[in-house]
Amino acid sequence: MSGTDAPKSTGAMMTDMMGHVGKLVRNEVDLARAEVAESLGKLGASLGVMALAVVLGIAGLNLIATSLVALAVWAGLPPRWATLVVGAALIVIALVIFRSAKSALHQIGFAPTRTVRNVQRDGAAIKDSLNDA
Repeated sequence: MSGTDAPKSTGAMMTDMMGHVGKLVRNEVDLARAEVAESLGKLGASLGVMALAVVLGIAGLNLIATSLVALAVWAGLPPRWATLVVGAALIVIALVIFRSAKSALHQIGFAPTRTVRNVQRDGAAIKDSLNDA
């Protein structure tokens, strides 16, 4: 502080502090928006890949199922049992794939955790500064 600077009044310090708090809140809101946008981008990509897998899987499974049923019938299994065995096997495989994709979605996390940590830290800092004053 130079010799010509006058100390700030309490009102001016409170105004400055409120301005800083306002800026801090805006920054935290911006961070939360960025985190949510990032999570939504990952969600969209995951859902897009899942949709592509479903479309390709349906086409491929139709061909494979037909071939497997024909192979089972050729091996001596009655047609209705061949169809049942192949259908059940494909359902089990589909469930395993679906659970894997569902697990990947759960790992993304949609809560803005960095923002929550920052707000808690900022709140503690503001509380400490008010206690010191």
